[in-house]
Amino acid sequence: MTTRAPALLVLEDGRTFRGESYGAGGETFGEAVFATGMTGYQETLTDPSYHRQVVVQTAPHIGNTGVNDEDAESGRIWVAGYVVRDPARRVSSWRARRSLEDELAAQGVVGICGIDTRALTRHLRERGAMRVGISSTESDADALRERVLGSPAMTGAELAGEVSTREAYVVPAVGERRFRVAALDLGIKTMTPRRMAERGIEVHVLPAWSSIDDVLAVAPDGLFLSNGPGDPATADGPAEVLRAALERGLPFFGICFGNQVFGRALGFTTFKLGYGHRGINQPVQDLGTEKVEVTAHNHGFAVKWSTDGPRYEAVDTPYGKAEVSHVCLNDDVVEGLALRGTDGALRAFSVQYHPEAAAGPHDAAYLFDRFVELMERDRDHQRVATS
Repeated sequence: MTTRAPALLVLEDGRTFRGESYGAGGETFGEAVFATGMTGYQETLTDPSYHRQVVVQTAPHIGNTGVNDEDAESGRIWVAGYVVRDPARRVSSWRARRSLEDELAAQGVVGICGIDTRALTRHLRERGAMRVGISSTESDADALRERVLGSPAMTGAELAGEVSTREAYVVPAVGERRFRVAALDLGIKTMTPRRMAERGIEVHVLPAWSSIDDVLAVAPDGLFLSNGPGDPATADGPAEVLRAALERGLPFFGICFGNQVFGRALGFTTFKLGYGHRGINQPVQDLGTEKVEVTAHNHGFAVKWSTDGPRYEAVDTPYGKAEVSHVCLNDDVVEGLALRGTDGALRAFSVQYHPEAAAGPHDAAYLFDRFVELMERDRDHQRVATS
């Protein structure tokens, strides 16, 4: 049986949990959030959207299937810290190459185990996401809390540039290339360009700070904005690029942070959710079809749809008529946006959740097909206009 050092977790409001060290020893700080998925912990850990967040897993048993070399969503673990109740004592999967704890330790990720994660999750649901510290070197809760209060908050944090690729790269289409897309990497997951490549799209992944000239230099058939960490109110550059693309009529698709940037580009604001949506089991309704999808989420901010008319009434923007396309059935938060031209045809759209579903259900995979249809229709219109 593994002998573990004592560890301490302290929230900024003073709530304290004592457990045992898990992963690397030391001390770490971040925003405490909880994720409700019963599977997919490797994808969660390597999702850049979790940068500077301490993830609490609500599922009690974590690490059973170890870590493999295929399921990572980026080249490293991004979480600032990790909280589990009962870590697996042994790995049981033919795909595993090492244990989860060994991977956490190797990448310097400080964690804690053996605490009541249900009580911690209930506290965060009632009080909201907040800053937290984990330490295996400090036993004084008051001293650790002082350092927690001195750590940066998530509101106002500009983090997309910290997780973005430094150099542009290309994910080639699988089979015949049908379209070329410029994708702004605000914290993109590996599976996202792969899902597009499966549909014949050549994806040019560009750094978060790219300009509209950088986008147009790719000669794209469409623009994509990815998921990512931090406060969308700081994403002035990507919002400016998107406005310029919409002015040119470039088909657009956005996911998660990209949805929030789309809202900003259309003239709306964003706000911080109480404790966010994080997990692979979140119900969302498509307002057009009234179909309910079970979806994968990871976001702490959302678009504020502020109009004087009825609930989610469509509004005119400089680029067309904007409407809410999807809502969360748990709390009625905006989960998707659509932009239509004067002819009523779809010009651009986005969703707040993750249709690439790594990990998660595949209910929303059709959105990649919708992006293909959008680019096909735009190409057909261009052919008619030039004929």
